[in-house]
Amino acid sequence: MVEAGATQINPIVLVAGGTGGHVFPAEALAGALRAKGHTLALLTDSRGAAWTGALGDVTTHPIRAGPVTGVALGRRLKGVMDLALGGLQSRLLLRRLAPSVVIGFGGYTTVPAILAAASLKLPTMIHEQNALLGRANRLLAPRASAIATSFADVLRLRDEDHHKVVRTGNPVRAAFRELRDRPYVEPRRGGEIHLLVTGGSQGARVFSKVVPDAMERLSGDARQRIRLAQQCRPEDLDEVRARYHHMGLDAEVAPFFDDLARRLDRAHLVICRAGASTIAELTTAGRPSILVPYAHAADDHQTHNARAIADGGGAELIAEADFMPVVLAARLKLMLDQPRTLGAMAAAAKLAGHSDAADSLARLAARLIATGENDDDGREAA
Repeated sequence: MVEAGATQINPIVLVAGGTGGHVFPAEALAGALRAKGHTLALLTDSRGAAWTGALGDVTTHPIRAGPVTGVALGRRLKGVMDLALGGLQSRLLLRRLAPSVVIGFGGYTTVPAILAAASLKLPTMIHEQNALLGRANRLLAPRASAIATSFADVLRLRDEDHHKVVRTGNPVRAAFRELRDRPYVEPRRGGEIHLLVTGGSQGARVFSKVVPDAMERLSGDARQRIRLAQQCRPEDLDEVRARYHHMGLDAEVAPFFDDLARRLDRAHLVICRAGASTIAELTTAGRPSILVPYAHAADDHQTHNARAIADGGGAELIAEADFMPVVLAARLKLMLDQPRTLGAMAAAAKLAGHSDAADSLARLAARLIATGENDDDGREAA
């Protein structure tokens, strides 16, 4: 049965491409919209053919798109041509599909589709996962009907577009949403502390060097308290594992953890990057962290993500240039000696999180379908 506000005649069009940070929110929204009885269509680039999950069986329409910034001149010229062709493809597709709303998730694939939708006077929404508006969304924000954000404050948003903003949060997988109801348990003074180190899907080489060096700087008694799980690049695995074994540290080192939610559940502290999905998982679960933003992220957006959480007390921010063994060891010693600090950080992180981001996005989409525009109050999606 189709819920009120849903339609089986005019589909909702999702536009996504690029990294998992763009794709996962689209996948989460697709699941929420289908649960409400909506039909969907997907506009994406050539990479969309490999997707599975909630997007894998959505009717998919490939469009041309390519980067026009941050690349060599030849690729830039090709990107301009691809965007022009993608705009024409999108316009023809949207005329035929006659969607009730078009929703983009950032990245260059979104640009031709959202611009085409706006030119056809269709309701449009863009979702920004980071604390700094991405380049594509900066271009699209003036033309969008609504701007869904993950953070309370988003940099590089024009003053005249603030009235379009609705804070929905950034969707996380079900296993992480379930952690919202599992309270953080502070480590006992002098007791075990579970430390989780992750570096994204490809790991982080800097962690393979700095974390073992920092552990060596801790006292033997401190190391005996630590139960470490560290994601590590395959090429660093043997060396890191041998170093921990040599210092007698209880450590599990692997290139990938397929049970990350379970590990996050029992973690007293997380050391990680500051990508949008990672931040969403930490704040949904309410877990304290030391955030080390990737120094080469576009527009340094990971630093802005980390600062938003650190300023609220939910994390500590260490710039990659400052992420040295002596610095990390000092932070860890302080937290080991004052475990209540971790409890306060966990509570602050949880305050910044959203457990119902996908449903909030779905409600905003329904509002656009009903009115053709977003509310002007700029409040969080009810």
